[in-house]
Amino acid sequence: MKLIMLGTGNAMVTHCYNTCFALQENEDFLLVDAGGGNGILRQLEDAKLSIGHMHHLFITHAHTDHLLGVVWVVRLVAQSINQGKYTGELTIWCHDEVLAIIEPLCRALLPANLAQHIGARIHFTQVHPNDTLLTLGMKITVFDIESTKAKQYGFRAILPGGQILTCLGDELYNPVTKDYVMGCDWLLTEAFCLYDDREIFHPYEKHHCTVKDAAMMAQELGVKRLVLYHTEDKTLSTRKARYTAEAQSVYQGAIFVPDDLESIEL
Repeated sequence: MKLIMLGTGNAMVTHCYNTCFALQENEDFLLVDAGGGNGILRQLEDAKLSIGHMHHLFITHAHTDHLLGVVWVVRLVAQSINQGKYTGELTIWCHDEVLAIIEPLCRALLPANLAQHIGARIHFTQVHPNDTLLTLGMKITVFDIESTKAKQYGFRAILPGGQILTCLGDELYNPVTKDYVMGCDWLLTEAFCLYDDREIFHPYEKHHCTVKDAAMMAQELGVKRLVLYHTEDKTLSTRKARYTAEAQSVYQGAIFVPDDLESIEL
């Protein structure tokens, strides 16, 4: 299985794409969030991810930089259905607040010949904490990160080989999620900026954390591998080296600071 980071930036980036990723098994993949616009189509194309191999999409929360790209994904799937290029159905997993926004939005913005597939072959499905979702040989458990801003869900996935991957979304670690994080093989979490740059980017005012904060948490909870994303985009040329160095100062596991479109073997 591969983790493909389609985007690694926070909401206001202009030099990379908003944070979203795919979990790929052979050619099939689960998409998690879709960024803030039709740039998702370019990211999927550049990653060589064919929409015909995507049958599940998980939306973490209703912020624009995670949600609006979903409209374009739904449009692409519906268009592919009309062209006879999409087999099966698409299920979009999300909580009630996301559902109340995204389904009406897709119905309102898509032409009738595309919107007709919503409810027929494109399904918006509400999920709840502790729900179990199955796709690509993974068993996924949903949890509420108890966000301080918009309601947000993360998940814990048991991968086909037995490894555990936890997605914490894009906010500060909340101890209520400890049981989903403790000892996991892979932890995907935001790191808005370096701790050394906190006075420049003000992560705490935005309910985000620094690289050092995320790495200290991962060390304390026995996380084996740490993947950092949802960052600022003003230091892209040095981001990988500097973020890795700061994380290594407090964390002994493997550290990944991916660029957009980077693929990681799980």
